Amino acid sequence: MPVSLRKIDDTNRTAVLALRVAPEQEQFVGGTVHNALADAQAYPHANPWFRAIYAEDVLVGFVMLSWNVVPDPPVIIGPWFLWKLLIDTRYQRKGYGQTAVRLIADIVRAEGGTELFTSYVEGEGEPWPFYQRLGFRKNGERDNNNEQILVLKL
Repeated sequence: MPVSLRKIDDTNRTAVLALRVAPEQEQFVGGTVHNALADAQAYPHANPWFRAIYAEDVLVGFVMLSWNVVPDPPVIIGPWFLWKLLIDTRYQRKGYGQTAVRLIADIVRAEGGTELFTSYVEGEGEPWPFYQRLGFRKNGERDNNNEQILVLKL
């Protein structure tokens, strides 16, 4: 099923805000889309770029990047940072997250990016295996929340 990234507007905002991961995953994605959008407002200097993730015409998730920013570690990682990735609990384990990350990597590469960064919270059920399968590697650094920073060479 083809995956696409679409702007969030009045036609899909309510549905996007209703996306949820399983309760045991909330610690790894910072809670909800509402929380992510609040982070975007709190950190405008991180140049947040966010989209709804669709599988054909079905809303399945949300993604937010720091878009081509000047890095200021450990607060602002970049220039291209996968800040939030949330696939709704109903649509997990169907490949949508992997496809969305690959699509994001293609977009960043087309914009001239050579690396895509992300980070994760460590713990039982952590997303490290997911990112490792996609080719991300630990770079030995941590952000201001003590999250492990990962990098994908593009």
